[in-house]
Amino acid sequence: MQAPSPLDVDVQYVKGVGPRVAPLLGKLGLRTARDLLYHLPRRYEDRTKLPPIAEARVGEFVTVRGFVRDFEARRTRSGMVIQSAVLDDGTGSIKLVWFNQPWVSRKLQSYTGEMIAYGQVRMGDWALEMNSPEYETVEDEEDAADFARIVPVYPLTEGVPQKLVRRAARGAVERFADSLPDPLPADLRRRYGLRPLGWCLRHVHFPTDLGEATVARDRLAFEEFLAIQLLLAMRRAETLQEEGTSFPISAMREPLWEEIRRMLPFELTGAQKRVIGEIFEDMERPHPMNRLVQGDVGSGKTAVAACAMLAAVRSGFQAAMMAPTEILAEQHYANLKRLFDPLGVHVTLMVGKLTKRQKERARNLVRTCQSPIAVGTHALVQEDVGFDRLGLVVIDEQHRFGVLQRAALREKGFGNPDVLVMTATPIPRTLTMTLHGDMDVSKLDELPPGRTPVVTHWKPPERRPEVYAGVRKLVEVGRQAYVVCPMVSESEKMQAQAAEELHRHLSQDVFPDLRVGLLHGQMKPKDKEETMERFRRGELDILVSTTVIEVGVDVPNASVMVIEDANRFGLSQLHQLRGRVGRGSHRSFCVLIADASTEDAQERMKAMVDTNDGFRIAEIDLRLRGPGEIVGTRQSGNLDLHVADLVKDARLLELARDAAREIVARDPGLALPEHAGLRESVGRLDPLRAAVIRS
Repeated sequence: MQAPSPLDVDVQYVKGVGPRVAPLLGKLGLRTARDLLYHLPRRYEDRTKLPPIAEARVGEFVTVRGFVRDFEARRTRSGMVIQSAVLDDGTGSIKLVWFNQPWVSRKLQSYTGEMIAYGQVRMGDWALEMNSPEYETVEDEEDAADFARIVPVYPLTEGVPQKLVRRAARGAVERFADSLPDPLPADLRRRYGLRPLGWCLRHVHFPTDLGEATVARDRLAFEEFLAIQLLLAMRRAETLQEEGTSFPISAMREPLWEEIRRMLPFELTGAQKRVIGEIFEDMERPHPMNRLVQGDVGSGKTAVAACAMLAAVRSGFQAAMMAPTEILAEQHYANLKRLFDPLGVHVTLMVGKLTKRQKERARNLVRTCQSPIAVGTHALVQEDVGFDRLGLVVIDEQHRFGVLQRAALREKGFGNPDVLVMTATPIPRTLTMTLHGDMDVSKLDELPPGRTPVVTHWKPPERRPEVYAGVRKLVEVGRQAYVVCPMVSESEKMQAQAAEELHRHLSQDVFPDLRVGLLHGQMKPKDKEETMERFRRGELDILVSTTVIEVGVDVPNASVMVIEDANRFGLSQLHQLRGRVGRGSHRSFCVLIADASTEDAQERMKAMVDTNDGFRIAEIDLRLRGPGEIVGTRQSGNLDLHVADLVKDARLLELARDAAREIVARDPGLALPEHAGLRESVGRLDPLRAAVIRS
């Protein structure tokens, strides 16, 4: 059995904490000594400069020292008690002011000795003031030295003061920092110029200068990234050891490409040809493919998937495509059927809404291999669906599926099927390296010729009438429009209510003479399908919708997208919604109606107006919202970063990835003695792997 780490000790046993303070630290998620040590300061206050009070300037944060005089506590008409004292050092004086802090009165009302204080200087009614300063009475020079230093400022929550966290952090550092084994091998530290763990923990919390704090933090961020990258590299190495299906693509390369040219009604882009080539190379290898294809809206991912599926079928295997919604599954089915029917390849649809008889027929076609291609939703992973020779699994919008659903589909394979994951959600490079580091990644970074970029406008709410007038003009020349209702909450029920209210307003008050439809997630599947079909056929002029149209809806005649209260949506979601227009030959528009009062909201609207590049938008979104917000808490998994930052630390992440791959290439199971600490770090990320390591 692996001995528990001393850092797993309950936080109450750390010096300076105890059973009364521990629950307060628990509000910050600090329950062990490890939590405390890795709860890093978000910034530092440099209190080392002690200018004479006469040299203090308004607006500056300074440390001042002097003798206390003229303490006063007065009650205002509203009942607030204001405490104040004058601090004088002989060159000048400054008034220190506190609000409703009775302990200040108890400590200072009869105190006339020396005090040291830190805060921002402001101009009061008659002289310089410092509101709510941090302070310490000076009994000896050790007190002054302890106060006038670089002080950590920690992330807090209500009811937990800075002093408490600082005291607890100091107790943890003094008890553990110098006795902890360093998980990073000495040769790795030398190669990357990294300081030992103990030094870093001490100096990241209590540096003697700000340069030390940066060096310490960077090493801890590298260590955090390294554990994640080691886990991903080990998973990748395991996949490469698995026995999979080797598709004989080289032997049929010419006839296969000739069939692809006949199958597709357009010329492939250079990016599509490159990605298809990467997929074919994977499919030929004897181990299972595990590849992610990232492509912006309209980059042609479905065509790439169709080529891979054709290669699987012509090799004698079946292929399955799984989509997150019935609307998207039906669209894929229609597109693939149109491509494969002329080649004599049967495509079967498997979704929940089919009748019992239709489901049984579909299952029989798939089970007996009469249908080499199946398209469906999670219905594909149900127990009563079986495949004869499933060789390729294509998963669209993979982030919407749970790990168990993906595993269940894979287990239906012939041996160990190849897996191709597609996403139209552009993912920043650092996020891809962290979320999908165990996969090979291909990027479709070229749009097909003829695709006109969507023109995006940002309008304030008071200009809504002119936006609707523009929509009417486009409808009058034969185009169609989407109007997306506000994201009032995460509740589908509340979103549906908002959509119904917006639909009522538009159909009765704004466009009473036009055909206005409604689509939201609370509608019955049959009603949703009927509404979308009417919109596709041009029987509706305007479709009011929630974000159910975010993925997969393809109506080439729709050329304008109006997004109400666009400031409520994330950047990547706005980009996905915008991707529903511009799919035909007509010039298309996206209009963001937003009262963007905050700096973040303004930056999001400006990014949408300035660029159609989904990957650029994803980078901005990552910087503004962070990884957990983008991928969602349920999928964030290894993204619970305590130290590292995917935006600021991209260079450290790449170094950690390179180091991890090198280590795993030499020692796939981290079995060498010098990798014991790394084994433990990886085990904390992956409990299942930890159990294997311990056994």
